[in-house]
Amino acid sequence: MAAGVTRKISAASARSHTRKPKPSSPSFLPKGIFKKSLLVFFTGFLAWAYQATRPPPPKICGSPDGPPVTSPRIKLRDGRHLSYLEYGVPKDTAKYKIIYVHGFDSCKYHNIFADTASPELLSCGLGLSLQALIEDLGVYIVSFDRPGYGESDPDPKRTLKSLALDIEELADQLGLGSKFYVVGLSMGGELVWPCLKYIPHRLAGVTLIAPVVNHWWPNFPSNISNEVYSQMFKQDQWCLRVVHYLPWLTYWWNTQTWFPASSVASQSLAMFSPPDMEILSKLPPPTEAQKVLAFEFAL
Repeated sequence: MAAGVTRKISAASARSHTRKPKPSSPSFLPKGIFKKSLLVFFTGFLAWAYQATRPPPPKICGSPDGPPVTSPRIKLRDGRHLSYLEYGVPKDTAKYKIIYVHGFDSCKYHNIFADTASPELLSCGLGLSLQALIEDLGVYIVSFDRPGYGESDPDPKRTLKSLALDIEELADQLGLGSKFYVVGLSMGGELVWPCLKYIPHRLAGVTLIAPVVNHWWPNFPSNISNEVYSQMFKQDQWCLRVVHYLPWLTYWWNTQTWFPASSVASQSLAMFSPPDMEILSKLPPPTEAQKVLAFEFAL
């Protein structure tokens, strides 16, 4: 710039250079305390979330703080106990020996062979007395509590193979011979598949009654599996998604109240078809065992 030339400065620019900076407004919490509070909140939330996804420890039957043992049990190879009940003719004289596998939310007492012949069903003409047929054919039936159900010890490491081996060991300890029959109802029917895979040489025959299936099994035709899955209630679809994709959330999902619960777990009558409801209206008030079996068939 040439000497003697004066630079012009606007009034606004001059004021901006001479104005004192405004003091910063005080925050609600000092920055350090705010960060610590946020960390404590986040840690507490994680602790709550972890506890919400963890089921309470099981009360083992026969232990000092657990319920008493009221039915016979066998001791398995790994030290666990399996509780069972026997029906029908004595196994020493039986021509057919059947191991019955119960379904979801059931136990060894919910035996379709025993409950179908109940006096309540016979009185209204809708039941079929199986007792005479069982005796005529020489049928022996044993039902057992699956691991973690009823009076059987839980098995945190259970797999489909271990369940099949439990059934095989039950047969061996009860002396059912080299071959026996397996009958599974509802989710119990799903457990018959591993018997076919892992102990086929021990099976005289199998029966699946209204079996539950895994919609993600690769060998199922995808078009049929998707069609059946789409016909389920939305709440049941979400429940299956959680179990399949986020199994560690299963306990929380079944105990939370934010979203609709499984129609099976909540025993919703909406899952029954109109013909089912018509039949139910003709029946006398069901026993608890019959309620369980009814919902198993509705699956």
